[in-house]
Amino acid sequence: MRDFFESFNTSDSLIYGIGNIGREDDGLGWAFVDWIEESAICPEAELVRSYQLHLEDADLISYKKRVLFIDASKKEDIESFYLSKVKAKMDFTFTSHAISVQSVMAICKQCFTSTPAVYLLEIRGYQWELSVGLSAKANKNLEEVLEYFALTQIFYKEGEYDG
Repeated sequence: MRDFFESFNTSDSLIYGIGNIGREDDGLGWAFVDWIEESAICPEAELVRSYQLHLEDADLISYKKRVLFIDASKKEDIESFYLSKVKAKMDFTFTSHAISVQSVMAICKQCFTSTPAVYLLEIRGYQWELSVGLSAKANKNLEEVLEYFALTQIFYKEGEYDG
């Protein structure tokens, strides 16, 4: 945990939770940011919680060297969580209510000639109804990812994640 998160403990780092705590497991991204904040792991990093990504987030990340996005996932091939390094890609899937991390990066690169190191942590969720609180299965997945970061040695080099 410390190796990975030490690299994020700078003012030019961003940890960004995506989700909605009022829609059950969609609150996983915010719950992870809550853990970062409560643990004081990265007190220098900027912490953000938002319902969704926006075009304007390209400007926000253009000032950063490192960015970690955390989001709930419906992907069935994710057992509990998946951490990946993201590459810029304009996928043209965005609407006024949805834009991918890859597209935000592509806009950042094109408009601001900036390409921070960006990671996406996807945590598997199961229930998405209007209700506050995580499902038992999603809470278990959150606990697994927190344990992973607490117990696993992660080696990080500038611009690359090897884990």
